[in-house]
Amino acid sequence: MADRLTQLQDAIDNQLTLMYASINYIKTRHPYGDIPGQPSQAPPPAPLPVAAPLAASESLPNGNQPAQQPNGPAQTAVSQAVATAQPAASEQQREQQALAEPPPERPEAFNTALHELARDLVLQEQQIELLINSLPGLGNSEANQERRMRELEAELREVEMERAKAEDERERMVDALGEVLAGTRRVP
Repeated sequence: MADRLTQLQDAIDNQLTLMYASINYIKTRHPYGDIPGQPSQAPPPAPLPVAAPLAASESLPNGNQPAQQPNGPAQTAVSQAVATAQPAASEQQREQQALAEPPPERPEAFNTALHELARDLVLQEQQIELLINSLPGLGNSEANQERRMRELEAELREVEMERAKAEDERERMVDALGEVLAGTRRVP
């Protein structure tokens, strides 16, 4: 696990990413408002996808047979002919526009998405506050922090002196053990 400062930096990066994504969503997917007395500048609604008719031998995924169209197969042929009769240039323009800018959301869906984005931003902000509050040194004055550092330095010096004493004791024990081993003879 990363230290607190790295966690805080990651959380801030996530917050900025969420903010950018929220602004981009609002900019690209906002519904157009109606101004009384002004012509609407809203793009035409996206056409609903036309499903290709199923062959007589095909069935729907649930196993049912497709419903017969009210005017029979002649109506299907007419609608296909009308769809293909439109100029190719306008179709290409619509495709380019659809790729460049997504269509506006319905107001209900847009408001729901805004509430979700706002909730995510607030939760991320609360996580950042929690990380900031868990950082050491908050709530302590500079004098208290300096006093604590002096106490820790004194404690470190004491521990270092104890370590040096233990090292000296180890050296004496190794020397004593060497003398004992040197004084012993091998028994035949």
